[in-house]
Amino acid sequence: MRLLVVEDDGEMARYLKRGLEDAGYAVDVAADGGEGLHLAASDRYSVVVLDLMLPVMDGLAVVAEMRSRGIETPVLMLTARDGVDDRVRGLDAGADDYLAKPFSLAELQARLRALLRRGTVSSQTELRAADLRMDLVAHRVFRGEDELDLTPREFALLEYLLRQAGHVVTRPMITEQVWSYDFDPGTNVVDVHIRRLRLKVDEGRKVRLIHTVRGVGYVLRP
Repeated sequence: MRLLVVEDDGEMARYLKRGLEDAGYAVDVAADGGEGLHLAASDRYSVVVLDLMLPVMDGLAVVAEMRSRGIETPVLMLTARDGVDDRVRGLDAGADDYLAKPFSLAELQARLRALLRRGTVSSQTELRAADLRMDLVAHRVFRGEDELDLTPREFALLEYLLRQAGHVVTRPMITEQVWSYDFDPGTNVVDVHIRRLRLKVDEGRKVRLIHTVRGVGYVLRP
């Protein structure tokens, strides 16, 4: 899942990016409302995490403009203001949820999961291929009766492969969806993560699910 964080406080932006990436999300950051609106309009994101107080355009203006353009990406608004009037204004402008600072990263992640569950981008709660099952709500993966112990990045990678099951995905496609834009595509980290994931998903199984398409990329299929 790719998230957009629009936050002008550099320290807060780095904190959010690091914490969300550790949870397995790909995260892009915009430092002002104008840049945030431009990126949100690309329709690449599952959720936009949007600060209220921003330079160029404030959060209310950004979300209102998104909705006026027909951009339905869920928006979680962050703000230091916790008054009822502020929450009402944010929700009326088109935000889907509202979280007051200071907040815990665990609560932010829980609210993101709730938005993803009810949003059009990720309305499914379970993904399957053959005897592989991914529970998106409980964040658990099973191969047959065996539960797989995946890192957050491996979980995100497997989720992307499952959503694209039967379709070949290239390394650039994987890096765009599973890693951030500042990720160096010249490294072999995708291949390394695929090998590790394949060991956990396919090792010792009669039916292999993760396949290499030489010179192109990877595909998940029985």
